[in-house]
Amino acid sequence: MTTLAEKKNIAWFYVLSLIFILINALFISKELYYFSLLPLLVLILSFAVFALDKLIYIVVFLIPLSIPLKMIIPGLEFDMQLPTEPILCGILILFIFKYLFERNFDNRILYHPVSLVIYLNLIWIFITSITSTMPVVSFKFLASRLWFVVVFYFMATQLFRDHKNIKRFLWFYIIPFLIVIFYAIIQHSSYGFFNQKASNWVVVPFFNDHTSYGAVLAMFLPFLIGFLFMPSYSLRLKYLFGLVLLIFIVATILSYTRAAWISLAGAMVVWMLIRLRIKFSTILLFAGILFAVFFVYRTEIIIDLEKNRQESSKDFAEHIQSISNISSDASNLERINRWNSAFRMFFQKPIFGFGPGTYMFKYAPFQFSYEKTIISTNMGDRGNAHSEYIGPLAESGVLGSLTFILIAFFSLRSGIRLYIRTKKKEIKIISLCALLGLFTYYIHGFLNNFLDTDKASAPFWGFTAIIVALEVYHHNKTERTKEPATSD
Repeated sequence: MTTLAEKKNIAWFYVLSLIFILINALFISKELYYFSLLPLLVLILSFAVFALDKLIYIVVFLIPLSIPLKMIIPGLEFDMQLPTEPILCGILILFIFKYLFERNFDNRILYHPVSLVIYLNLIWIFITSITSTMPVVSFKFLASRLWFVVVFYFMATQLFRDHKNIKRFLWFYIIPFLIVIFYAIIQHSSYGFFNQKASNWVVVPFFNDHTSYGAVLAMFLPFLIGFLFMPSYSLRLKYLFGLVLLIFIVATILSYTRAAWISLAGAMVVWMLIRLRIKFSTILLFAGILFAVFFVYRTEIIIDLEKNRQESSKDFAEHIQSISNISSDASNLERINRWNSAFRMFFQKPIFGFGPGTYMFKYAPFQFSYEKTIISTNMGDRGNAHSEYIGPLAESGVLGSLTFILIAFFSLRSGIRLYIRTKKKEIKIISLCALLGLFTYYIHGFLNNFLDTDKASAPFWGFTAIIVALEVYHHNKTERTKEPATSD
């Protein structure tokens, strides 16, 4: 039997619904449609207050499907991804207030080495935003970096206290991403699958171009392979995962993203080194030797590379061969032009740089005429420095690049250490997949930079959170199960 209080609540529900319908009808009659979003806003606020973990999953699900504000309202001077970035901004504000009042965040996460270098990176971005040549642009960059890090790293580590939530997080991204993949493949089919140029725009409006699309595909491939070996999944599910893996492989090939292909090859090499149990210090030493050899023989190597005249092509073999073409391939030459411009900016402001996020507004005067390509512009209005390592040099000086490298170093070190130490098979597989997924981006980061976007930031910081959460909350538990029981 319905109580009096319940009847009142039902009555209020109908009254408020009727008021909303009448007001919304008035707005629609005046061709104002934004009031229709009020129920969605109320729903999001309800999740934020009563089920914040569910809201994070909703955001992760929406990220592959988010689109730029400029696609809806052309001509704006600023841009953001809808609906994800406004929600992320709200979660960031809520997190700050929650932490200030409760102060109950796990210190093991707060003082983890990966967290400490993330603080250094954020602090330096803040300092260089103050000294920036365009402070408004730089503080917007800082704000977006903060909401990505807070939600997908710090808050995600708390979600991952239960390692089952890691798989939920991944599938909440993968499932809507499949929608984007099917959309891109259908679009591509209308131009012909061997039309390499079409790969640049078939992913619009969900991705800016094929390079960011390819980078995210590469990041998830190690997990899709790892799912096939997880003991907690049934054989029927593994067949389904095999089909999803095949779709991702086809999408990666059709993306024609050479950097993604290189990053996957690099991840395979790292997997082999880990399987052979080669020490992390040995890998670093080997990498240092390779860099030294390249530096000593750089002139001879460049002369050799200049002999390659193969340009980007619809033929996959020729497209792979074009990776090392630095004499006539417009894409490669433009990337070198951007790098050289970034270095010149760095040499002019080596300590503080021009300010986070300002490269695209400032690099034009630093281009040399003989380095420009057919896709260069005098205005310098076509994107960033195409490197997660070189771009920060121009924008935040030497510490901007160094702090990002430290994030990569400590994340990889934690991932390798976790994989070696843990005994539980599923934790071992997840840690290895997160490590390899991150490594694909660290390689991709030499050729592109996408961490100012929600598409790449969610998996990047999410995978970092997976490694840290597993190291803090799970691998010790598996080791303790091997210890003999003691009595008081």
